Amino acid sequence: MVSAIEHSEVHPPSGRDVFGHPRGLTFLFATEMWERFSYYGMRALLVLYMVKYLLLPEHVHDVIGLEPLKNWLDTLFGPLGTQALSSQIYGFYTGLVYLTPLFGGLLADRVLGQHRTILLGAALMAIGHFMMAFEPLFLFALGMLILGNGAFKPNISAQVGGLYTPGDPRRDRAYSIFYVGINIGAFFAPLVCGTLGEELGWHYGFAAAGIGMTIALLIYVSALPSLPPDEFQKTRTSSHQQTPPPLPPPQAGEARMRKNDWLGIVALVALLIPTTLFWATYEQQGNTIVLWADDHTDRSIDLLLWRGEIPVTWFQAFNPFMIFAFTPLVVGLWRRQAQRGREPSTVTKMALGCFGVTLANLIMVAAAWVAAGDEASWLWLLGYFVVITIGELYISPIGLSLVSKLAPVHMVSMLMGLWFATSFAGNFLAGYIGSLWSGMDKIIFFLMIAGIAAIAGLLILVFERPLRSMTAGQTLQ
Repeated sequence: MVSAIEHSEVHPPSGRDVFGHPRGLTFLFATEMWERFSYYGMRALLVLYMVKYLLLPEHVHDVIGLEPLKNWLDTLFGPLGTQALSSQIYGFYTGLVYLTPLFGGLLADRVLGQHRTILLGAALMAIGHFMMAFEPLFLFALGMLILGNGAFKPNISAQVGGLYTPGDPRRDRAYSIFYVGINIGAFFAPLVCGTLGEELGWHYGFAAAGIGMTIALLIYVSALPSLPPDEFQKTRTSSHQQTPPPLPPPQAGEARMRKNDWLGIVALVALLIPTTLFWATYEQQGNTIVLWADDHTDRSIDLLLWRGEIPVTWFQAFNPFMIFAFTPLVVGLWRRQAQRGREPSTVTKMALGCFGVTLANLIMVAAAWVAAGDEASWLWLLGYFVVITIGELYISPIGLSLVSKLAPVHMVSMLMGLWFATSFAGNFLAGYIGSLWSGMDKIIFFLMIAGIAAIAGLLILVFERPLRSMTAGQTLQ
């Protein structure tokens, strides 16, 4: 393993291209696909596992460290029942998953380098998934997964760009291909891990997630000779070999650029709160929507080739499937709008994404109203996922594009990490909102989610004109 790393550090990746892209992209695609399989497979089971098994009176006392955690949460939020406690733990887990990449990036940049940090993260996550099979170690398993994801996630994405030289037009397409890998893994995860967990036993589902992460680790180890040189090691080597030349004195144009840099930073900070609200509403998919599918949905289906009941966890496959099905349609729509000069601005697209979440939850309001305390058809959930996925495509990748446009070149990574921190805060808030589920009328609950998403969209629209004036010298289209 060490020799492979050293080889990739000394020599650039070589070998034949695959479908017009470096071989390393195929390895990174497969690694990320299996890592996302493990993450979403475990996430599909997490709330159901806690509500229907782990946190029930006969099991809850077996979990090491749960009692002091519950006492702390009770102090913050009041007494929590089984469902409310499950939602809070889910929110803390998914929130911290998006916080630790800030530290994983620093660890790679300053201590270990990308290759070793990714290997460390993958190993920690594989161990964490297998630890889920042991009930007393539940909280320790979540901790291992959080730390492992922090080391893995920010660095493997950065390596995709390292496969290409500056200005290579294939780079944008490479990230699109990489994103497909993410959603393929996320699509199959609930179908495999969820089915195993629901039908054979929770631990079988968690074990499948652990196997997926182990496959990801093995693929990455075999990929090392084909991957870009580790920038951390290159920097250390060059620093021992030569003294960097002195920096030239600043020019007048650079001073103006520094002013624009600050304006770009202010513009991004202004959007942090509404983006956090978006994630707080969007992330109900893995939390309260799972509970709705389990307790309030008629999941029976009668097709020509299949008659039976849709497993609860399968609904978590709707969103990733629709992402790679709808992406070409949405991009094509923007292309046609651009040809007519009517493509929405970046900021307007983000607001429309929030309004998509509003509309999706209004569909659930209608479902709860029609059901009137009985079970609603699963087709309501299908409509919900169609609309919320389109909303996601209008805000999630567009927000990343906005960061790349407004962030100063020397601060892109840090500000990208700050932008991901909105998911951290949003998931914490999603956990708190989800804890209200069992004590609220479902129509009122979905109206509340719709209202929060609408407020986020309106806040983004309010910021649009000031953002345009603050960033007059930069392109927001």
